[in-house]
Amino acid sequence: MNNTIPNPQQLIYIATLLFLGAFNLQAQHAATADTVSLDLLFVGDIMGHDSQIASAEVVKDSMYDYTPCFEWVRPIIQKADLAIGNLELTLPGKPPYKGYPRFRSPDDLALALRHAGFDVLVTSNNHSNDGGKMGVINTILTLDDYYFYHTGTFQNQKIRDAYYPLIIYKGPFKLAILNYTYGTNGLPTKAPTIVNEIDEKQIEKDMAEAEALGPDAVIVIMHWGQEYQLNENREQQKLTDKIFDWGADLVIGAHPHVIQPVKTRPLPKDENKTGLVAYSLGNFISGQRKTNTDGGLMLEVTLKKALSTGSTFVDTHNYIPVWRYIEKGEDKTSTYRLIPISAFEQNPTYKAKIPTAAWESMSAFAKRMRTHLGKHDSSERKLSLPDLFTEDNN
Repeated sequence: MNNTIPNPQQLIYIATLLFLGAFNLQAQHAATADTVSLDLLFVGDIMGHDSQIASAEVVKDSMYDYTPCFEWVRPIIQKADLAIGNLELTLPGKPPYKGYPRFRSPDDLALALRHAGFDVLVTSNNHSNDGGKMGVINTILTLDDYYFYHTGTFQNQKIRDAYYPLIIYKGPFKLAILNYTYGTNGLPTKAPTIVNEIDEKQIEKDMAEAEALGPDAVIVIMHWGQEYQLNENREQQKLTDKIFDWGADLVIGAHPHVIQPVKTRPLPKDENKTGLVAYSLGNFISGQRKTNTDGGLMLEVTLKKALSTGSTFVDTHNYIPVWRYIEKGEDKTSTYRLIPISAFEQNPTYKAKIPTAAWESMSAFAKRMRTHLGKHDSSERKLSLPDLFTEDNN
């Protein structure tokens, strides 16, 4: 065995070799680490029925606390790079606050949504005009105040021309988001405000403008379909075909208030890539009581991008069923809470928080929706409890 101690020159030589070897490994890693990802989260209808407004009221007509609604799903929302919801109500900025048929909720709801982790809210739906012209405008201004990205309604044509389609930059990703509704319940859109309604020629034109801006992905969020029907109708299917033909990568639906299928398809613009359509994510939070309206989906979609080529594609997608629980206090007050179903199913501690009748209702909803969705293309992601429930969000 040679026990000779290297001289200083040898030590420098050895250190140089080690440095160059480490540098070469880093260079090889950089050469192979060409793909980056972006995690998107979509939820369904965020509604504001009378019972929800009453449950959140702290000081009559002036202070409302909606944070308990999202307490148990907040970790899921905040984990996403971009969390996107459908705001199916108006924020008129002053009372009276009302639910159905003309939804007027306090601005405090927007604050709670921001606190929960939402980044983007779309505002074109059949209730966009429920607060009149000032309701459209104040909704937009309130979302601006809380630093949301938003689209679907506009104060005037000049603003729409300047900021539509909505372009969002997130890391190396550039996304285009478009949003349309089938109508506004017969309530006219009063000038100069604009509510994007479904007009195929206009949608095709808007999507051409989106494509010209060179986004990595085009996301179209549609308010459409027939209420309370678990399957999409022919009109939704036909319009989906056209939207994909015009360049969409994702089509996300709202309005039926129940969950409709999630399906994949080859993209016309590149058949080696897969597009995704979720015809309806159901209700995220609402006061509705009809069968199947007491829950919805949180849809997770991961986009991947090759930095060397700029090619972007839908990589993975899955869903998390959620259920709306109305907690009854000893003083007969109600608190609305969203339950991530699979997390509660595997945790006896959390099961104990819910009365037996409510647990049975949630389980029945979960069973129906799992059977319904199991016929189609996406799959459920079962939640990991250590990741979801910590000392900070118990």
